[in-house]
Amino acid sequence: MKKLMPKILSVIFFLSLCSLLFTPISQLSAQTRFLEIDDMFRIKRVSDPQLSPDGKWIAYVVTEVDKAANKMNSDIWLISSTGGEPRKLTASPSSDANPRWSPNSKTIAFVSGRSGDGQIWLINIDGGEARQLTKISTGASQPVWSPAGNYIAFVSSVYPEFTDKLFKESDELNKKKNEDKEKSKVKARIITKLLYRHWNAWVDDKRQHIFVMNIETGETKNITPGDRDAVPTSSTFSAGDDFTFSPDGKEIAYTATPTENEAWNTNHDIYTVSIDGTNRKQITTNPAADGFPRYSKDGKNIAYRAQRRAAFEADKWEIMLHDRAMSKSESLTEKEDISVQSFKWTSDGTKIYFTAEENARQQIFNVSLKDKKLSKVTDLGVNGDVNISTDGKMLVFSRQTMSRPIEIYSSTSDGKKIKKLTNTNDELFANINMNEPESITYTGAEGATIQSWIIKPPNFDQNKKYPLVMLVHGGPQGAWEELWHYRWNPQLWAAQGYVVMAPNPRGSTGFGQKFVDEISGDWGGKVYVDVMKGVEFVENLNYIDKNRMAAAGASYGGYFMNWMATQTGKFKTLVTHASIYNFYSMYGTTEEVWFDEWEHGGTPWDAPHEYDKFSPHAHAKNLLKYKTPMLIIHNEFDYRVPVTEGMQLFTTLQRMGIKSKFLYFPDEGHGVLKPQNSELWHNTVFEWLAEYLK
Repeated sequence: MKKLMPKILSVIFFLSLCSLLFTPISQLSAQTRFLEIDDMFRIKRVSDPQLSPDGKWIAYVVTEVDKAANKMNSDIWLISSTGGEPRKLTASPSSDANPRWSPNSKTIAFVSGRSGDGQIWLINIDGGEARQLTKISTGASQPVWSPAGNYIAFVSSVYPEFTDKLFKESDELNKKKNEDKEKSKVKARIITKLLYRHWNAWVDDKRQHIFVMNIETGETKNITPGDRDAVPTSSTFSAGDDFTFSPDGKEIAYTATPTENEAWNTNHDIYTVSIDGTNRKQITTNPAADGFPRYSKDGKNIAYRAQRRAAFEADKWEIMLHDRAMSKSESLTEKEDISVQSFKWTSDGTKIYFTAEENARQQIFNVSLKDKKLSKVTDLGVNGDVNISTDGKMLVFSRQTMSRPIEIYSSTSDGKKIKKLTNTNDELFANINMNEPESITYTGAEGATIQSWIIKPPNFDQNKKYPLVMLVHGGPQGAWEELWHYRWNPQLWAAQGYVVMAPNPRGSTGFGQKFVDEISGDWGGKVYVDVMKGVEFVENLNYIDKNRMAAAGASYGGYFMNWMATQTGKFKTLVTHASIYNFYSMYGTTEEVWFDEWEHGGTPWDAPHEYDKFSPHAHAKNLLKYKTPMLIIHNEFDYRVPVTEGMQLFTTLQRMGIKSKFLYFPDEGHGVLKPQNSELWHNTVFEWLAEYLK
């Protein structure tokens, strides 16, 4: 009997193999499923990896979505820098984020809302309860440790008129003013200058100041008093924690916003100040933006990012090296046609590692201080959050692609021997059927080479005809990078049965500064030709049904939908989110007017022709020529592109009798962040597309 068993098992195996070989492909594919809207809420969102100074641990944030409660919650996790099983360090129902290691690698400072507002807490990595460090009435964020671990610097938004007083009195006055405003039945605001609101919030004349707190005594001091922000208020000019302690712990270098005319001035500068608030010194005088200062370990140099053109937010960022003894700065990356994001020194001070966009991806580079030689460390995906071990041998970073959300990786300092450390969402994605994006190029306006992603639907059949959805990115100085997005997710759109094209036309970042510059003053010119050449390209693909094409976009991409509605009838429908319809009203109601003045060559009264030339409202009669149905989406708290832009377009389309629908969110800003709102957004968009493409 025992001798027969191997033969019986062999037969069973053979029959099973035959069954598998002759199973129809359709039945095999049924074992997997397509990406669906709810997956956007099932994904655990990994962010902000921080390597401990001793190189043994990585703290990071995992954010989970609670769709039923219509909110998200973040907790801090730990994993060994060599990999292994991660463990949850915090488990508060209020979000915990922004972890920062103490110099001795035993304690983590983090920001939590568990006391009712954002404050800084401390937790020992060996366990135990977290303890609240700050109790400032205006909240605290962005903790930064001093090198000796005896101080923590942080940011709080305070009323500048109280900043000349001692901390206790100042804090009490801030608290009283906030409480009086909250209790008052009069909600009017008296506004005397720009910028009075930003992105999705009112500024209320507050200033973001840096405070330094003695951890042992609790003594706290505002070291950047006065009517000026000590960290950038615009994410455009921020690369993370925009201030840092000197190696000896005696001073802080920080990025100050413009002294005046903030709405049309980009002149951020680097300052240093002693931790007691004395000896303030300005170290940059560049009329354009400077920021993100970082000391070398010996304290002799400060590296920082800088742009060269004033009032241009999308200028190339260079790494500057400031010699403190000589009071001179030089560029380390002047000759490189890439724009530097955040960066970190090596401990020996010989190199600086940084990230930068390159051809629709974001890679890690390093530059040698000795000869300014640039080396590329990675070549796949979108990489960020770079950490360097003290001995300089190991990198820790985040990586994402268009097919997978962020996970944490490590590698040797040269980028070889890359290891994936976290597998947060592997189980979820194991049975999801999707195709990897394809990077293609075609010829655009004036012979330029245009890169684009093409994402095919699951179970793609080369012999079938598919409807096309063209996605146009925002910015306009932005890009469709090979990253995972939680709303404009090309894989999710492809899962609806569409071939998705996501081009990077003029204005896209990561293809050289000249390519970026060529959209300014030309929003509907060469870039329009670039996109339409992409349409021609896909129309010639044998699997595209050119009679079933749609396009969609947000911010600048939304503007582009409005512009195309006046220029072409190729698309069955257009979806426009947070879009600009009227350049004149946009200028008068947006917050950062430097953007409009640069992009359109001045103010509306100085350059009216430039505001008319590519403004969709000035070409509204053409809407009747093409009568393209449009889905308009806009949000009440969008102060970057105010909701009246969407209202104007909807009124125009309705008055013309053109089929249109307006999805309005009263509780969202430029994006749609609340889970149930996001679900409605997706369902509305996909139902609208299906009506015209299926």
